[in-house]
Amino acid sequence: MKVLKINSSAAKKTSISRSEVDAVISKLLTRYPNAEIIERDVAYSNLPFPDDKLVEAIFQSGELNEEQQKAAKLSDILVDEFMGSDILVIGAPMYNFGIPASLKAYFDLIARAGRTFQYNEHGYPVGLVEDKKTIVIITTGGVPLGSPMDFSKNYIATFLGFLGIRDIEYLELDENRFKYEEKRKAASEKLDSILN
Repeated sequence: MKVLKINSSAAKKTSISRSEVDAVISKLLTRYPNAEIIERDVAYSNLPFPDDKLVEAIFQSGELNEEQQKAAKLSDILVDEFMGSDILVIGAPMYNFGIPASLKAYFDLIARAGRTFQYNEHGYPVGLVEDKKTIVIITTGGVPLGSPMDFSKNYIATFLGFLGIRDIEYLELDENRFKYEEKRKAASEKLDSILN
């Protein structure tokens, strides 16, 4: 079993999402001691934003030339890593009402027509990622999830659903400045329930 551990918080030492991702991984390893943990820290992977070279490469039909292969190489690596995992654990702190730019860059690099989704004969996208358990840890300082200021949870759900992922559990640690202990306890109990 392979678990893809994705962190996106810019804070390495004080991040609540990072500590909760670690808690999830620890409990997964208790249940699956032989699991392989693949770490992808998108905040510190220097992920590029898509540019014209990448767009040209990923929409090229047929074989890629050397320059196109080079442009698509990182995206290929990330897609292989993503598709090869059995469980996804994603840490997603809310930054200014949405997900961090690093996580959006990662999502842009793994959304690949023909690899993670395709278009059917009617032009509708169909996700190609199936049977992948996903646990998303969403943290906020003061914004309540589900409020009009929350552009994180629905975006993540839409994106993962677009890729075909349906088995998604959310650990919500919102309003941490006011309700940290309460939210942490609820998240821990929910995680126990998910794993049982």
